[in-house]
Amino acid sequence: MLSSGLPQGAVPKLERPGPLRDRVYEALLELITTRALQPGQHLVESELAGHLGVSRQPVREALQRLNTEGWVDLRPAQGAFVHEPTEEEADQLLTVRTLLEAEAARLAAAHADSSGIEVLNELCAQGMKAVASDEVDAAVALNARFHAKIMDLAGNAVLAELAAQVDRRVRWYYTPVARQRGRQSWAEHRNLIAAIVAGDEQEAARLMREHTEHTRKSYHERAKP
Repeated sequence: MLSSGLPQGAVPKLERPGPLRDRVYEALLELITTRALQPGQHLVESELAGHLGVSRQPVREALQRLNTEGWVDLRPAQGAFVHEPTEEEADQLLTVRTLLEAEAARLAAAHADSSGIEVLNELCAQGMKAVASDEVDAAVALNARFHAKIMDLAGNAVLAELAAQVDRRVRWYYTPVARQRGRQSWAEHRNLIAAIVAGDEQEAARLMREHTEHTRKSYHERAKP
């Protein structure tokens, strides 16, 4: 365990080329959204710089950007901390997600082709395998890819752009409930694929609304005994 609480192997390698501050920003954002850096965790510039193999300046710049975007809280005389989302913040974001995803599912049912359906089936099979092996990080990543593929099949660039803006926060909120949702989530994906294959736009939208609502409720119930 590293001194700042990062699991061994969790720190991503910084890819080149690209401005260093941008690569540090992406690395830190990935650590936050995957919860390798936990909500409320103190972020020490020198430690993060050491883990990433950079100077403190690009880390400071990245933290300022993350603060502006609501991922990090900069507290006077205390330093930087990973933002702790409120229940209201999560609820609002997941509600918006439901609206976007339901429309994407409806459009996917109208436009999906056989190759797109094949990709969805493969992602679903991989997701079920990850759940069976209790590979939570893999299941979360596959869940994001599954929903992104539905968005792609919808064929609406504006809708896809809006969804991309909330995608990382959806992953942030989904990760704590991924194990709890488990097989049920992927069973819901199977039903959704069936509706898309049948070209049933209204059923696909309904199933997606139910699916995303289950995730929203699971998030709010995660801390209950």
